[in-house]
Amino acid sequence: MAPIERDLLPRRANEFLDYLYNVKNSAPLTIAEYARDLRLFFSFYAVSKKLLTPDDVENKAPMDFVDDALLSGIRVGDIYDFMTYCGSERGNSITTRRRKSSALRGFFKYISDNMGYIDNNPTSNLQLGSDRKKLPKYLTLEQSQALLQAVTGENAVRDRCILTLFLNCGLRLAELCALNLSSIDLDRRTMLVLGKGSKERMLYLNDACVSALTAYLKVRPVDALRGSDRNALFISRLNKRIGRQAVQLMVYHYLNVIGLQGQNYSVHKLRHTAATLLYQYADVDVLLLKDMLGHENLSTTQIYTHVDNEQLRQAIDKNPLNTDAAETPPKKT
Repeated sequence: MAPIERDLLPRRANEFLDYLYNVKNSAPLTIAEYARDLRLFFSFYAVSKKLLTPDDVENKAPMDFVDDALLSGIRVGDIYDFMTYCGSERGNSITTRRRKSSALRGFFKYISDNMGYIDNNPTSNLQLGSDRKKLPKYLTLEQSQALLQAVTGENAVRDRCILTLFLNCGLRLAELCALNLSSIDLDRRTMLVLGKGSKERMLYLNDACVSALTAYLKVRPVDALRGSDRNALFISRLNKRIGRQAVQLMVYHYLNVIGLQGQNYSVHKLRHTAATLLYQYADVDVLLLKDMLGHENLSTTQIYTHVDNEQLRQAIDKNPLNTDAAETPPKKT
């Protein structure tokens, strides 16, 4: 992840980022995304008000002219104009625009309600269309088994271990890359995961995970590791902690091997797969899924209750009206 170029942001925006880090304990990735969103908004606003030219923005002009007086003059209409620009000119989806609106809501709430730098909060009445939730895309049990069986090559033991943890534990990509040797306790069959907002959760390792980790730890390189990478669980070919892009490319490669290229599968879909298979085959309660996945709200987890459920289909098939009009279904006595 590229470092945040703080000199390109207004002073109040940098204060807000520090607040996210020190007070809200937000994840570094979230802070970096909010920083980019705020930079984009102020660049758009400055160009629209003729405070900067597009060339100035391209040349990364500083934002030191954004003071409290300027911030006090921003209205909700300016933010709607920005959202329209993001959608029409940048092609941002409603999901991406909602994230940008969250960054702006948080920033203006901080400088108005929290700190009192400005009197009005232009985002207090900001509304965006609802983001229609889609059912999670996931691999079937057979596809998941095929993915694990497709692993070959020089790093096969490591790659199979990574895929096993994704498919059994429902890890996020960042969570897997952040795993350390000290995160794993094979004797207790546990794994300590650092989730969003630096929140820790303990996961239990099944036989497949223990077997995969045991095999990988026997071949994990140790000689050329330095600094903090000495404790990293998964190591790249450069003898460093494995990065997000390397894991993504590895997963895409094996998805291609089993014929799932171009079907909108991704690393995150393996997380969906773990949750869906547990719900479908292991009859895991949605509250347990919430804890396993590290969701803050139950509503986020409940989407897995809407996937194809054989029991629900069987129940509908048993509806007494599921007969020919001339037939009368038998009644319980």
